[in-house]
Amino acid sequence: MEMITFAGLDINKMSFKQMFFNRAMLLAYLLLIVGILGLYQVYDLRYFSATLTAHDAGIDPTNPALKEAMREAIFGTVGEIDRNSPWTVLISNYMFMLYTGSGIIFLVALAELLKFKVIEKLSVGFMVVGVAMVFAGLFTITTDLHVLNIPWMLITPNTEAAMWMMLPLYLVYIPFVLFEIYLLLTNNRALARKLALVIVIMSIGIDFIEYYIQASLFSMNTARHLWTQFPALTLYFIVSSFVSSLGVMGVYTYLVHRNKSEYQPLMSLIRRTMLIAIVLLGVFEVVGYMSVDKVWANMILQGPFSTLYFFGYVLLTFVLSLLLLIKPGNANRTVLASMLVIIGGFVSRLIFVYGGNAVPMSNRFGTGFEKNEVYDVAEPFIYTAPHLGELCIVIGSIGVALITYKVFDGLFSVAKLKQH
Repeated sequence: MEMITFAGLDINKMSFKQMFFNRAMLLAYLLLIVGILGLYQVYDLRYFSATLTAHDAGIDPTNPALKEAMREAIFGTVGEIDRNSPWTVLISNYMFMLYTGSGIIFLVALAELLKFKVIEKLSVGFMVVGVAMVFAGLFTITTDLHVLNIPWMLITPNTEAAMWMMLPLYLVYIPFVLFEIYLLLTNNRALARKLALVIVIMSIGIDFIEYYIQASLFSMNTARHLWTQFPALTLYFIVSSFVSSLGVMGVYTYLVHRNKSEYQPLMSLIRRTMLIAIVLLGVFEVVGYMSVDKVWANMILQGPFSTLYFFGYVLLTFVLSLLLLIKPGNANRTVLASMLVIIGGFVSRLIFVYGGNAVPMSNRFGTGFEKNEVYDVAEPFIYTAPHLGELCIVIGSIGVALITYKVFDGLFSVAKLKQH
């Protein structure tokens, strides 16, 4: 393929049609269209729902819709977040994408430091997959912002708000990772290895800071002491992200390298590493995660989330995956285990987020609208199924990740084996 050299980079010379209208891109556009439809539904619900007016109250004070309009006016459900269920599938997807993507970047940077040859030759592709997932997570969380207030958020920034605490992280972290990709593409291995050490340290630091930010946000609910009273929980998130990251790496390896010489040794390395990560995650699950709060743990184990927990998480991530990985020699079993831990990893994030919202809001005013509904007595368990628009946005985020990867691959052939 004809190339153009710019700033040391060999850039593929491709037509607009080849770049943006191949099969993978068309699939990504379809997923993104689904996400855009979800955005329309969510924004219409949040910003254009009917609200209470004096005219409505005077015309028909007994109308059931009046109570709903009053509840929306009080709670602000037409604003940024529904306070009855403030963290939903959008947050679950954000956490999954961000932790998994940064986990891939961490593992690849660590492999660079440890000089794993098979990873070194393919590190660019894996790094780009990690960056693509980070962008997908940011796309998800951006859709959850109060877009009508963004100008004021920029004019009068509240540095204690979640966005302003997270913004510096990504403004520093993402350029560092992109520069690492640049060094790898230009075959500057010595400097790339030095920067890999910085990225490893930065990845761990960002995970802890991200944990602190989420803990701060979670503390608005009485169930959120799960975060603030068990600092080791962030280590659980890091280990669980490694399992999901290795799953994504396994699926990516199958899709891109299954007919190449590096496939078998790479899948063997992923199998061994995933086996260790799953066992370590199981230790955290039993010793730490499930002993943080007995009431909350019983609700997960015996309450409304129990079926999802055991069949969507434990069965997929631990039981079936370990059975597939325990015996070496068959790469197809590793691929299947990779798909299972990806699904199980997303389910675990979903359970944690919804489990953290299952307890009613603060009861400092006793019963009343702040604790649950407008005038109802508070219930012991609150669950709101995700809106269809939110599910569509999650699907759209996959399209964002795919577009990001395909643009990098189209320009720089990041999937090719790099000989050093």
